Amino acid sequence: MQNAYNVAHRKDDALIDDLARDGIAYVPFFPLGGFNPLQSSILSDVAERLGRTPMQVALAWLLCRAPNILLIPGTSSVAHLRENVAAAGLELPKDAITALDGIAARDR
Repeated sequence: MQNAYNVAHRKDDALIDDLARDGIAYVPFFPLGGFNPLQSSILSDVAERLGRTPMQVALAWLLCRAPNILLIPGTSSVAHLRENVAAAGLELPKDAITALDGIAARDR
């Protein structure tokens, strides 16, 4: 399954949970916001606190959101690819996840 989904746009939350229970993969497109990159003071604050980029934090949030999420973020350079891959090793603390979850809650 593939739909638009990221830390700010979370209309598929229930669907992702249902798919995870059934062992079906979910591939979010525009995981970093697409043509309008994700911009949030919360995302920037968490990234700064963790010493990472906002995009690394956004990707890490997706990876910890559910075990069935598979990421295919676009990249335009080897440096950007390395940055994206490094996000896989980022373990977000619980308070960071709570803060990031608040991004979408403000838009609901």
